[in-house]
Amino acid sequence: MTATAAAVTAMDVSEAQELTQRLVRIDSSDPGNYEGSIEKQIHDWLRRQIDSCAGSLKGSIVLEESEVLPGRRNIRARIPARTPEGDRAAGLIYISHMDTVTLGEGWDPETPPLGAVIRDGRLYGRGACDMKSGLACALLAFRDVLRQVGQAGCLPSRAFSFIGSVDEEDFMRGSERAIADGWVKKNDYLLDTEPTDGQIRIAHKGRTWFELTMTGVTAHASTPWEGADAIAGIAAAITDIRQSIMNCPPHSELGISTVTFGQIEGGYRPYVVPDKAKVWIDMRLVPPTDTAAAIAIVQRAIGRAEEQVPGVRGSYTITGDRPYIERDPASPFIRLFKAVSDKTANMQTEIGVFNGYTDTAVISGKLHDANICSYGPGSLEMAHKPNEYVPLKDIDRCAAVLSAFARKWAEN
Repeated sequence: MTATAAAVTAMDVSEAQELTQRLVRIDSSDPGNYEGSIEKQIHDWLRRQIDSCAGSLKGSIVLEESEVLPGRRNIRARIPARTPEGDRAAGLIYISHMDTVTLGEGWDPETPPLGAVIRDGRLYGRGACDMKSGLACALLAFRDVLRQVGQAGCLPSRAFSFIGSVDEEDFMRGSERAIADGWVKKNDYLLDTEPTDGQIRIAHKGRTWFELTMTGVTAHASTPWEGADAIAGIAAAITDIRQSIMNCPPHSELGISTVTFGQIEGGYRPYVVPDKAKVWIDMRLVPPTDTAAAIAIVQRAIGRAEEQVPGVRGSYTITGDRPYIERDPASPFIRLFKAVSDKTANMQTEIGVFNGYTDTAVISGKLHDANICSYGPGSLEMAHKPNEYVPLKDIDRCAAVLSAFARKWAEN
């Protein structure tokens, strides 16, 4: 590339795109390198913005960390309201997770996972859409409000915060810690920057995880009647659970409940009757099917398996329990955000559902806060895949919308 071409390319990269590139180039894979490096970079970036943008008010701006797991810290930057009454009222919070899934294999050599390569109107890399582009947009929105506050010379009437969370790609312990630390409260307006294809996405299926264990009696395969086949027992339970979930009623917005048997283990050798087997189960549940109904399904399946395969015994452990989140049509937050999004993006912003589970869903489920949504650049269908990418135009659209809404919030 010539010097002239390089200069043109640099000029063509927007501020939001460039910050996304910087974040994608930091390995924050989970499992893998985790969030230590990226959290430090974000902390230093936020400190510089606070020092340069807030003027005499910078002493009022909160910048703090909370260690959730060894070496893995949530970070919060908060612009408080100008009065105690305003600070107790609903605040606006943008929350973005800092981890990505593992880097993985199968990447095009020209678009490696930490390369942050821009090509054909797309930015490639692990976390490009899930969710380092959204993280960049949220950070820049916070910076823009800092500038607005500094220029005005006074704090806003309502608080505004940015939270960077850890562990979202695993057990979501970062958002749980944010609740425990008091960083969020029940009446806050919460937005996460997951990839949403330009839509506002709200409702979430519930997510219930089970570990189901079946024990049996070992024996030689030539005399199987002397034993009890744990794998046969767990196979019977799997079949029963799958059919029961398929028979659950659908929901008008969230669709159908689903079940995935994501991992299974058991047995020793082909010629030995197995005396132990285990399966890990992921259920995505829609109303009215909840965790209590799922437990009943698993218990019934175990009982039937024990009848079909004499001598086996089943047990289970719940390893994850996230309630479904239904949309609140009367949410003032969604009405306000949609109006700003429509105007800023010059398009009608659709309101839909989110197939995955997010930090805001965790918070909503714990605090019963209906004022939540997901809005971010890119498509959820590209998340976690090799050659993950985000369209450049999506980054710029999202950056503009998030900044416009946060600045409007801080005007009042």
